[in-house]
Amino acid sequence: MTSTKYRPRTIPITEIEQSAFCRSTSSLKSKTLAEELKAGVRWQTIPAEYRTLESDQVVERIRDARAKLGERIMVLGHHYQRDEVIQFADFRGDSYNLSKYAAETKGLEAVIFCGVHFMAETADVLTDSDVSVILPNLMAGCSMADMAKIDDVEDCWDELTEVYGNEKIIPITYMNSTAAIKSLCGENGGIVCTSSNATKVFEWAFERGQRVLFLPDQHLGRNTGLKLGIPSDEMVVWSPFKGSGGNSLEQLQKAKVVLWEGHCSVHTRFTVDQVQIARGKHPSVNVIVHPECPQDVLAAADMNGSTELIIKTISEAEAGTEWAVGTEISLVNRLAKEHPDKTVFCLDPVVCPCSTMYRIHPTYLLWVLEALNDGVIVNQISVDKNTQKNALVALERMLNVN
Repeated sequence: MTSTKYRPRTIPITEIEQSAFCRSTSSLKSKTLAEELKAGVRWQTIPAEYRTLESDQVVERIRDARAKLGERIMVLGHHYQRDEVIQFADFRGDSYNLSKYAAETKGLEAVIFCGVHFMAETADVLTDSDVSVILPNLMAGCSMADMAKIDDVEDCWDELTEVYGNEKIIPITYMNSTAAIKSLCGENGGIVCTSSNATKVFEWAFERGQRVLFLPDQHLGRNTGLKLGIPSDEMVVWSPFKGSGGNSLEQLQKAKVVLWEGHCSVHTRFTVDQVQIARGKHPSVNVIVHPECPQDVLAAADMNGSTELIIKTISEAEAGTEWAVGTEISLVNRLAKEHPDKTVFCLDPVVCPCSTMYRIHPTYLLWVLEALNDGVIVNQISVDKNTQKNALVALERMLNVN
């Protein structure tokens, strides 16, 4: 077996920056961009005239710029986006559903994706070639996606295919990954999944192969494997910083699922202690968490599911019920505001929004809208044709599973 070489562990800058906007107060009200630029994170440079605009000026100018563009453009807002941005979204949803909305809408010239980089890439893969996909702030990345670099994944794939020989391994990538990773999966008989359909996708994969390589979130992969009855000792974690991913040949040969060593910086903040504290303060509370959380948190919760399932469950719950939620704070706050007949609160007492999503400040949305009115496209996200072709194959396989 040819072992991948050891190299020093590196941490994505997006992971290091995650705590930049954490605070003890529940308020996430936007400040002027000039004030927010003081946070210790990377921001894309924006013309100076925009930086000191007050909130009411920004809102008024966004409405004016948006009205002038009419139906030629679509603004998409991810569920985790701040309220001051989501108010301007033509559609709100999770990353895949938003891209589908854009792909199914004809006559568009541009899509402004108020999310993070991999989401805009997916929209570019799914929309027509004459539609420009724009990300308001190019610094809005994703720490989980950044944990799976294509060169590292290609090394892993080469070694695993050598180890397993004629035994087929199916690559599955979570939607929260780069277009390059989706392309690798499409080219090698693999598929994309969401947190909603991960179980069905795993079943699809095991109908076609003996093993699965799951990228890039080890927790969603592990939780899905356990749900399907795969024992923990038949799942191994592959570290790109260790020879053979940190596994022996025997461990790899026993494994049914190889989990990439990645995680969500938001959902790994939730702990069993937080669940116990919530139950102590609210004896009748229902605890619902996202499957990107660690397995012990899912075991301590009452239920788990995708962002869409969390929204649906709380929306349809009886008045007077209490909900402790393990997912991104902007969404939790929005659910609490939209359902005042229920008690809805975040498990984590420290308010920590997704630091990359939070970089889509309303002023950046204003900037790209006004540029479009001036005939200028800024921050266009383009996926090369070959990558796009194979990524689309993986996405279409997922659609067929659904």
